[in-house]
Amino acid sequence: MNQILTFITWNPDPEIFRLGSLAVRWYGVLFALGFVFGYLILQKMFKKEGVPIKLLDSLTTYMIIGTIIGARLGHCFFYEPDYYLVHPMKIFAVWEGGLASHGAGIGIIIALIIFSYVKKKPFLWVIDHVVIVVALAGCLIRLGNLMNSEIFGHVTTLPWGFLFIRASNPAEALEPRHPTQIYEALSYLFIFFYLIWYYYRKNGQPEPGYIFGMFLILVFGVRFFIEFLKEPQVGFEATMALNMGQLLSIPFVLAGIYFVVRSRQVGG
Repeated sequence: MNQILTFITWNPDPEIFRLGSLAVRWYGVLFALGFVFGYLILQKMFKKEGVPIKLLDSLTTYMIIGTIIGARLGHCFFYEPDYYLVHPMKIFAVWEGGLASHGAGIGIIIALIIFSYVKKKPFLWVIDHVVIVVALAGCLIRLGNLMNSEIFGHVTTLPWGFLFIRASNPAEALEPRHPTQIYEALSYLFIFFYLIWYYYRKNGQPEPGYIFGMFLILVFGVRFFIEFLKEPQVGFEATMALNMGQLLSIPFVLAGIYFVVRSRQVGG
């Protein structure tokens, strides 16, 4: 410990303010901003294509429901199934924490399949638009994890290592660690810029499925490699060669490759 000369002490209060028993937290605000910014960006895209804004309002509702249900069920059944199968009512206790990005991804896809069927819009058209703003939302959510001092990485001697004072395990607060939340947030931000650049480069008419495929490859590819730097989220991951996040990322990446290849074949 004495050999580590430089690091960043990280000790923000995860609560912005409190009104009685109601606490407004950075994570919740950043999570909500993901939907706000996403709505504004999609609004411009829909106007560019002459699509009624009323359809966007309905799409937003489907996305919110799919994200929250998927993220919660993903955490409960991917990471702690033994606990939640014994205590099923705890699944609804979202205020206690526990949301999984892979579950959110699955939840969004299911919600959009239902939306495209109900509204009679091509699924690939819908999801090519949505994943652009999901990348930005992912950036904001990881910043929320940073404000919560959670989902950080292994111990590091690099000068930008963070000393997470408010880590839930006091022992983990003793040594600087990789700020993997920042690594992911920056990665998702760059992915967002690439996807929206490609959308406008194609004048709002990209090859169906290409943006969706690239989103899957880039987001879950980044997630796969950053997981090597992370601490296990649950105990059973400590004995795994690849953790749960990495195992869940592989099929998403493979699906992304399929959609990119398919889009090139259809577009060509």
